[in-house]
Order: sequence, then structure tokens, then C-alpha cells
Amino acid sequence: MENQKPKVYTDKFLAITSLFFVFISVAGLAIYSAESIDLAAKLMYWVTSIFTTPVLLFAFLSIIFTLGLAFSKYGKIKLGEGKPQYSTPSWIFMFILSGIGSSSLYWGFLDWAYYYQTPGLSLTPESAEALKYSVAYSFFHSGVSAWAIYALASVSLCYSFHVRKNKGLSLASIIEAVTGFKATGVVGRLVDLLFLLCMFGALTISLVLTAVTFTDILSLLTGIPNTFTTKVIIILAVSMVFALSSYVGMESGMKRLSQMVCLGVILFAVYVLIFGPTQFILNNSLMSFGLMATNFVDMSLFTDPMGDGKFTREWTVFYWLWWISYAPGVALFVTRVSKGRTIKEVILAMVIGGSVGIWFIFGVFENFSVYSFMHGVVNVPQILSQQGGEVAIGQLLSLLPAGQLMMWIFLGIMVIFLAAHMDAVGYAVSATCTRGLEEGQDPSPKARLFWCVMLTLVPIAMIFSKAPLDTMKTATVVTAVPFIVIILIQTYGLIKWLIEDYSKIPSHLIEQKIFEEYQADNDESKHSNQQVEIDIVSPAALKTEHIKGEVL
Repeated sequence: MENQKPKVYTDKFLAITSLFFVFISVAGLAIYSAESIDLAAKLMYWVTSIFTTPVLLFAFLSIIFTLGLAFSKYGKIKLGEGKPQYSTPSWIFMFILSGIGSSSLYWGFLDWAYYYQTPGLSLTPESAEALKYSVAYSFFHSGVSAWAIYALASVSLCYSFHVRKNKGLSLASIIEAVTGFKATGVVGRLVDLLFLLCMFGALTISLVLTAVTFTDILSLLTGIPNTFTTKVIIILAVSMVFALSSYVGMESGMKRLSQMVCLGVILFAVYVLIFGPTQFILNNSLMSFGLMATNFVDMSLFTDPMGDGKFTREWTVFYWLWWISYAPGVALFVTRVSKGRTIKEVILAMVIGGSVGIWFIFGVFENFSVYSFMHGVVNVPQILSQQGGEVAIGQLLSLLPAGQLMMWIFLGIMVIFLAAHMDAVGYAVSATCTRGLEEGQDPSPKARLFWCVMLTLVPIAMIFSKAPLDTMKTATVVTAVPFIVIILIQTYGLIKWLIEDYSKIPSHLIEQKIFEEYQADNDESKHSNQQVEIDIVSPAALKTEHIKGEVL
């Protein structure tokens, strides 16, 4: 009886409760649109004002803690036995796509324009200095601070699941492991309910924004009317790709989607780099990185106490809360794909790999956009304010050789990007509602398919009811505040476990253990290959199977 696997089952109460609150929220936003917009504005101002200093410190200290952990002896700890399941590029691609939405392609061309019009560090709006710092601030808000928040949330969950072997792949499971509050109790269910509501809200925002951008650009290209029906068709098409990917599983689905998307985005960026203003893109990217690096502490801790604090509230604090709201979902997905990696690998791959990936994409797209503005070809800030960002993107892409073809390719990449991101979020949601998961286990295909449908219905309902998207955006960001507490509890548990498990073990012995496991994996693999060769050459070897079993 001891060898029987624990029962894996769907927490139907949690699933039904979360869906009830989600659809009630959408209905409430649709019925009380004006009231919800007013409440959201007041709530956003209150949260970003009250929590300015704590949020800035949380993001800044996340960098110090995660990098310190990576380069300490604890960074050498291996997360689970055996070799990594995925190659390093595929692994990095998957968690990058879990951490950023397809709307990042949209902001990749336009983000700088907001910082030009409303700059930080008390710069004069729409000045030469504001333009100089515009891409630097974009790099800052999508760089190491954001990915350090993801890494902080991920490492503790990875350690709990792969090293401590705590059952369940959910926030409630790690809270139970640290505090003793049962995952199926009141506290555990409240934590998971908060997580599910946040994931639904965040994905809905990403899906609706992408659908709106896609249909607007499609309308510019083809003249197809930008209607509710068109948006629904786009969402359903994306959801079919997402559902198929989720149903067939991680290896055949998400892995391939992530490879396709990342390769597509990289090639697209390289095309813009080559056929756009290459020298300006390279020069301004490097200068922007330098400005970000030399002003990093100022940007990180700029509270603007002698000013109105508007930029800090509406940009830096908002961005950090947005990244924090996504962090638990990213952590669940990173945990699933990081077996066999070390703590140092997870942290550096996220903080460095994630940052460099976004910096490359944003550096190319944004500086192409800046160059077009500087030379009077496309007035991006003006078009963004008066006509919409998708019009600006269309005009920018039309400047490239085969401009219309590039617009079609851009739309194709955006669709696959969104499907891959939905796949990662769908996995996190289905894993949260599945109790008893252990290392190597995944939610059932039927459970993943069910959540694919649910994650699709909410954005359709939002568009149909014309519910204010900014209100849901505010709600999603506001829920990030309790997530700060949850991540701090996770981190406390991680520190406690590291001290208990490894504080008395010298650094070189941790490395030796990893080396011995690596050697054992290689020896087992070679031995297995030799057996296969013997079996092919000599069927008589089957008679000695029990001997080989003893050797293994």
C-alpha cells in the first residue's frame, strides 16, 4: 500500500467558485460601467500612493536577494534528480513566453512614446532629454527588476516541489508547506482563489488587447470591418491553437509553440534591424542601456517626494505590481519545466535571459520607431494619442521593404505568441485546481481543455458586454499587493529550508553531488544504449534480462 501513488483529483469547489466570481465580476463591470471606472481610478491612485515605497523596495531587494542566492553556495543546489527535461534554449523560450504577453509586441513599438510625453526623473515632457531617456526607461521597466520578481517567486516553489517533494503545484501547496495552513482549508482556498481571479483578469486583458490590435491592423490591410464578430473569430482561432497545444501536452505543444514564436520574433527583429536604420538602432540601443545602467538606482528608488509623484505611481509602481500579479503563475510554470536545473541556472536564465531577450526586441522596434519620429516620417506620439497605437504600427511597418507582407507576418507572430502565452497560463490554472500533483505529473488533458474553454469565454464576454477593460486591469494590479505577502512567505520558507538542508554542507560537496549525479545519468544512458544494441544484435540476450536487471 505504501507504494501506491496519491490520488490526483480536481478541486471542483475551487474551480466552480472561481468561475462564479469571474463571471459575476464581468457582469458587474458591464452593468455598472461608469461606477466601476470611477472606483477603479480611485482604487488605483490609493494603492499606488500608499504602497509606493514598499513596492519599490520589494523590486529592488528582489534583485539583491536573487543574485546573491545565485552566486552563493546554495545556487549550486540541483532542483530534482536527473538531467534537465528540455534543452536550454527551449527552456528559456518557454518561461519567457509564460512571463510576457503578446501585447509586448504592440508595446515594443510604442512604449518609448509614453515616456517621451510623460518622462520620469523630473525631466521636461517632450524635450530632447525626455527623448534621450525614453528607450532607457522602457529597458528599465522590462528588465532585471521585473525578472528578479519572477525569479524570487519561482525559486522557492521549485525548491518546495523538486527538492522538498511537497505535493501539489499551487500557491496554496507551498503556503501549507511553510505555514501549516491546509491547501484545502479556508486560507489555502482563498490564496488559490485570489490567484485564479488574477490569472483570469491578466489573461483577459492580454487577449482582448491583442484581439483589438489584430482586428484594427487587419482592417487596415484588408478593409474587413472591425466588429465584435471579427474579434470573436480572432479569439476563437487563437483559442483553437491554444487548446490543441494544451491538450497534446508540454513536449509536443508548448515547447514547439515557444520555439516557433521566439524564432519568428527574433527573425522579424533581425529583418527590421537590417532593413531599418541599422546604425541608429545599434547606437541608441547601446546608449539607452548605458543610461539605464548608470541611473538604475535612481530609477529604482525614484519616489519623487518633492514633486507630485505621478510618474512613479502611474508607471514604475504600476509596472512592478503588474509583474507581481503575473509572478505566481510564472512560478508554477517555471517549476514544471525546471526539473534538473540548479538554483543558479533558474535565476540567471530568468534575470539575464529574460532581460536580454526583451531588450533586443524592444531595442530594435522602439529605436526604429524613434528614428521615424525624429526624421518626421511617422509622428508616433501624435498618432498614438489621436488615432491609436495600431495605426502607428501599421505606418511604421509600411516603411520597410515588403511592408504589407511584414504586417501579415507581424499578425501571425502575434497570434502564435498569444496562443503560447495562453498555454502557459492555462497550465498554471489547471495545475492549481488539481490536487495531489507530484514531480513528473501534469493535470489531465481533459482538465486543461476545460480551462482552455473557460479562459476563452471570459474575454469574449468582456468584448460583448463592453465592460471597461481598464477596470479589470486595475483589479488585477490591486490583487498584486497580497501576492507580495505570499511571495515573502515563500521566500521565508525557502531560506528556512536551505538552512536546514544545506547550511552545514560545504560548497564543494554540493558541486560534487551534482557532478556525481551527472556522471550517473551518463553512465545509465550509455548502459541503456549498450543493452539496446545487444538486443538488436542477439535475441538470445533476452534470456539474460534478469541478470541485466540486477546490474541496473
